[in-house]
Amino acid sequence: MAAGPAVDPRGPRFAAIVTTVVLAVVLVTQWWPLLAVQTVVFAIGAFVGLKPAPYSILYRTLVAPRLGPTSEREDAAPLRFAQAVGFVFALVGTIGFVTGATTLGIVATAFALFAAFLNAAFNFCLGCEMFLLLKRFSPSPRAS
Repeated sequence: MAAGPAVDPRGPRFAAIVTTVVLAVVLVTQWWPLLAVQTVVFAIGAFVGLKPAPYSILYRTLVAPRLGPTSEREDAAPLRFAQAVGFVFALVGTIGFVTGATTLGIVATAFALFAAFLNAAFNFCLGCEMFLLLKRFSPSPRAS
């Protein structure tokens, strides 16, 4: 996953808020089609890019114009990794619900919800922190 351009950090937080609401609705209703849609949203953010991701588009068109400009920027690579982690949990959750393994669906969705809520409520991106830890402990190409 290429890093891509740096992004306004308020966009990913907005996406986390929307994601938190979506995943909470999924947990309450166990309606797997909504989780499947969220899985696609995660996939776009992780594998296509943050700019074409649906919640990014909503942020840029509906929210950002109402906010003042910011000079703050955030690297896209950790955010895309976090989207990939969310994708895995949402995919596992969707598969769980679809196949009747409801407990698996609930647990996987709850993990994704927990991570989204941390970002939405406390501006703590768990997936981003995982990315940075993995990067710190992975062997450097210059080390050989």
